[in-house]
Amino acid sequence: MVKTTKIPRDGMIRVTFTLPAGEPDGRVSVVGDFNDWDPFAHPLRRRANQTRSASVTVPAGSTLR
Repeated sequence: MVKTTKIPRDGMIRVTFTLPAGEPDGRVSVVGDFNDWDPFAHPLRRRANQTRSASVTVPAGSTLR
């Protein structure tokens, strides 16, 4: 699941990526042009609600690749 949240005072958008805790097995990271495709920059971390998630903050109107 991908969720976006506007941060009005900054003109930024927070994009949160979420997966079930065990699907897929192993480590998962969010990579893209916003973090120079670095697999260590935004690893999904286990949450108390049995999911894994990571968030990135980008300027409003950005296209993520």
